[in-house]
Amino acid sequence: MYIDGEKNTDKAFQNNAFLYGDAVKTHFFVRNSQLIMAEECYFFLMASMRKMRMNIPLSFTLEFFSEMFLKAIQEENISNAVIELLAYRNRDEVLSAKTPVHFYFELKPKEDVLKITEKYNLDLIKEISVNTNVLSNIKVHSPENIYAEIYAKENDLDDVILLNPNKKIARTIFGNLLLLEENSIKIPKQTEGAYISPLMENFVTFVHKNNLATIEEAELSAFESQKAEEILMISDEKGIFTVSKIRNKEFGNERFKAMLDSWKNSFN
Repeated sequence: MYIDGEKNTDKAFQNNAFLYGDAVKTHFFVRNSQLIMAEECYFFLMASMRKMRMNIPLSFTLEFFSEMFLKAIQEENISNAVIELLAYRNRDEVLSAKTPVHFYFELKPKEDVLKITEKYNLDLIKEISVNTNVLSNIKVHSPENIYAEIYAKENDLDDVILLNPNKKIARTIFGNLLLLEENSIKIPKQTEGAYISPLMENFVTFVHKNNLATIEEAELSAFESQKAEEILMISDEKGIFTVSKIRNKEFGNERFKAMLDSWKNSFN
């Protein structure tokens, strides 16, 4: 194998993630040196691996990952972080549902994984669309995301809204949209191409249990974003953002901020 014109036999470049995008990505959250939502994140990892027809080793238990992550947190002396985990298969093994699975993880320090970031600028992208199949809800290789992220940077945007082939809102590059109108929070259905997100599901469950708003999974046209009073973007990878502007319309964030503050305090 040659890398940049030089012969290279490094095993790091022999995995299917590098060569074919044969991998799934999930995230775990560290707050005040402790894992939060660990069970939800672990079950999402297991579900993602099953959808990619990956062999799940018996050693891949919640206790295994928790102990490994907490050890790394202590060694790195990190209090707040997002742990990005990639599970993948190697090239030099026969590709099947029984092919051994390997994993890689990285600690990405954060000020607070539940911190709210304001002034998030979005727009709609129409040149590409995202699928609505069983793999659309998990973090797998997505050329649509790469294209859209470059498009966003070239147009001074933080993110873009991605539609599915039926012209309904699926998600953004990094996460899911929650649209607040009166006392209802509308969220694109997973069948429309939205991500499964342990972080968002935890927040939505909190809102529902505390009767802060009515939660509605729906098929949303692009125009729905212009009707909303407030919009939230939640990403397991990037964090929590209140959308400030989509095209020429500006949005407030007072009600979502109040809900998020209450949710955040529930972890203290």
